[in-house]
Amino acid sequence: MQVTNKQLSEREQEILRLVATGASNKEIAKELYISTNTVKVHLRNIFAKIGVNSRTEAAMYAVNSGIVPGAKPAGDADFSTSADEKERNSRLRSFVGWSAVVIAVLLGFAGLFAVIRNQAPETGSNNPTLPVALQRWDVKASMPIARYGFAAATYENQIYAIGGETDEGVVGKVERYDPDSDLWESLSEKPLAVSDVAGAVIGGKIYVPGGQLPSGDFTDALEIYDPREDSWGLGSNLPVPLSAYALTAFEGKLYLFGGWDGKEYIDTVYEYDPNSDRWVERSSMPTPRAYAGAAVSAGEIFVIGGINKDGLLSVNEGYLPELDNGLDNPWEKAVSMPDERSAMGVVSVVDNIYVIGGNTGEGGRFPSFIYITADETWQSFEVPSDNQWSRLGLELVGMRLFLLGGENSGEPTEQTMTYQAIYSVSIPVIIK
Repeated sequence: MQVTNKQLSEREQEILRLVATGASNKEIAKELYISTNTVKVHLRNIFAKIGVNSRTEAAMYAVNSGIVPGAKPAGDADFSTSADEKERNSRLRSFVGWSAVVIAVLLGFAGLFAVIRNQAPETGSNNPTLPVALQRWDVKASMPIARYGFAAATYENQIYAIGGETDEGVVGKVERYDPDSDLWESLSEKPLAVSDVAGAVIGGKIYVPGGQLPSGDFTDALEIYDPREDSWGLGSNLPVPLSAYALTAFEGKLYLFGGWDGKEYIDTVYEYDPNSDRWVERSSMPTPRAYAGAAVSAGEIFVIGGINKDGLLSVNEGYLPELDNGLDNPWEKAVSMPDERSAMGVVSVVDNIYVIGGNTGEGGRFPSFIYITADETWQSFEVPSDNQWSRLGLELVGMRLFLLGGENSGEPTEQTMTYQAIYSVSIPVIIK
């Protein structure tokens, strides 16, 4: 089968160009700021498309097809090149090498920040008796009503809490929190009261699909909130009624993963395009589940944890939308969480993924985690609660995480807390 370059995605051609310079998987991962597992998935798909079995053959293909004009491939194969071509190859390899060094240095600083995150107290902390890691937490103004299972979303540094469940049942309440003034205010209610939902922002609007109704039934409605107008509208219905799904926005589209339909745990993935107002079913998750979390890191969507008929899950699966083309497998297995949990808060901070709270099935104090995507490792850190804190809202504003409401020891809570995720470090520069 004759393969044309058009059959390779832009990312695949980019990886193939780097392979032709002799770059290793680790070097490619650093150059493109993706995980080595992602590189492996791309290479597997590239090899299958162009019909080769080795990096040397792939490099030869890259040269012969014009993807890397004149570059010398990896391995022992020898190509006759002109002096100008050799110089270009040398420059290209040098660029890749220096890029890897620069990125390695940056990742070194990222590692330093990871250490600082768990060791440095927040400036002005007035709790010197607390463990250092806990001094970075602060209590803010409580939500007007205690609730869990609501949709949380951030627009223009304001946090919106939509719907959820209170002691009195499922509500359509909409409240906005201003981190600068530490104040809450009530806004126009969501037309449909729902719980176990999520929200995502695209184009200045907050999209809230599905959810469980006060009757206990499930809805397929997509309701869209405009923060600028404080008004609600409708989008195309979900293909099926769902709640307890994982949701994230990526490159102008919504991606909804799994969920619960009242009868079974779902593995279905739906993509929604606001421009066409259309839902499309994509490649299913390897693991059906509900109450998972989803976050974008380094161009990949990670779907983490959750629960299904087998119980709580620690599974972590990466999804690459650009590979979901009907030919390639867009899913890869990533490093699992250190323990199983569901209904936790999940958010991405500078391509690291924070997982806070959740149901673990165990009592006592339990840590939350940071997934360091570049290193494919998990790091634990303490939260200032001895209780199971789940079905909460977790949002990033600036470099601070905001934990809102949730279910704490089986009861709805109105608590709002903030965590300083990243510190600024001043490095003196000495000029002689």
